This record gives sequence, C-alpha cells and structure tokens, in this order.
Amino acid sequence: MATDNKELEQQRQNKEYEQYVKEVTPTHNLALQMLKAFVTGGIICCIGQWILNTAGNLGMDKQTAGNWCSLLLVLLSVVLTGFNIFPKIAKWGGAGALVPITGFANSVAAPAIEFKAEGQVFGIGCKIFTIAGPVILYGIFASWGLGIIYWVLKLAGVAG
Repeated sequence: MATDNKELEQQRQNKEYEQYVKEVTPTHNLALQMLKAFVTGGIICCIGQWILNTAGNLGMDKQTAGNWCSLLLVLLSVVLTGFNIFPKIAKWGGAGALVPITGFANSVAAPAIEFKAEGQVFGIGCKIFTIAGPVILYGIFASWGLGIIYWVLKLAGVAG
C-alpha cells in the first residue's frame, strides 16, 4: 500500500513538473526567427557594402577598401557593445548579428567590458578571449593542419 502511494505521488510530481516545464519554456516561431536573422544579417551586409563602395569611390583598391570595411564593422560592433546596444540587436536578430565579423568583435569586447572591474590583468586580460578564444584556437589549428596537408600534396605533385 505504501509503495502504491509513493508511485502515485511520484506520478503526480512528474505531471506537475512537466506542466511547469511547459509553462516556463519559451516557444519560438522558426520562420519569424529566420526572417529576423535574414534582415539583421542583410542590414549588416548592406552597411559593409556601403563602406566598400564609399572606399572605392574615394580611390581605394579592393584590398584596402576591404580592410577598411572590416575595421569599421569591428569598430562599430565594439562601440555598440560598449553602449549595450549590440546585445539587443543580437537578441532580436539572432544568428544574423552573431555570424558576421560583427559577432566576433562582440564576443571579444563583451567579456572585456563585463570584467573590467576586476582589473586590467585578472579582469580584461584573463576574460577577453573567453568566448572568442576557442574560435581563434581551432581556426589556427585547422589552418595549420590544412597547410600541412597542402604541403604534403604539393611535395607529392598532386597540388599545384
């Protein structure tokens, strides 16, 4: 009899927990999220294209214009992060704001700003690459590995 009561109580608690999870779990509209990401990423790309066109009109070659575009997009992202505007854009636009170079700049600037109260070394110095560090590490490792593969293929006469 006591076992039956324990089982009934456990089932009741499980149902209550499932109901609680349903109530607190946010629901998302996938199509709307994709549209927001598309619009946000599109706006960022339009800003980048405007920078490229403006730099080209000022007489810069493609390489220099591209460098200025990257620099200005990173600067804009860091400034917007500093004023706590970029996180709001990223929350609304999702991957549309986080995937381009602006998202990478935000991932470096946000921890630095958040932990600046802990000092230059233990705050900013230790925390600045908390999010971006693995991206940098695996990016460098992958490029090194692919470089070795290319070098071996070149020695074998397969790659040119």
